[in-house]
Amino acid sequence: MAKEFLLVDGYNIIFAWPELRDISKYDLESARVKLADILCNYQGFRKNEVILVFDGYKSKGNPGSVIHYNNIDIVYTKEAQTADQFIEAVSWQMGKDFQIRVATSDATEQMIILAGGAARMSARELKREIESANKEIKETYQKKKDNSRNRLMDNLSPEMAELLEKMRLDDKN
Repeated sequence: MAKEFLLVDGYNIIFAWPELRDISKYDLESARVKLADILCNYQGFRKNEVILVFDGYKSKGNPGSVIHYNNIDIVYTKEAQTADQFIEAVSWQMGKDFQIRVATSDATEQMIILAGGAARMSARELKREIESANKEIKETYQKKKDNSRNRLMDNLSPEMAELLEKMRLDDKN
């Protein structure tokens, strides 16, 4: 199976999710970081490649940038380039060799993405998928927690366990 990439239209998602939209009213940077953190957690579980894209087209003289943030890449587009244009170009270039999914609720963008062979998902679908992944993470953690008694002896190296057992037996004599 081809490697999967998830391209996320950052501002589209921020303004579509009420909790991020509320944060953005006071501090847009905090909303961007919150979205990036959510996607990092999601990527860590799903093991796909995540590229979060933000418009930089209104910033005069902006050359654009790519930042590796934890386990995802964040792209700020260059002056005169929208996130939509960047996502379209990447989708068309990489769509032949990789499985591409694009998260945006922009209807025009969705049609262009589909024409290029990429799969699309709305902001709502991305949120549901992330919530599902978070639920699986919690269930997996809870099962591991329930199945382990978390005893000291269970977490020691064999050598250390043997040494402690020898000490215990020596105390009884």
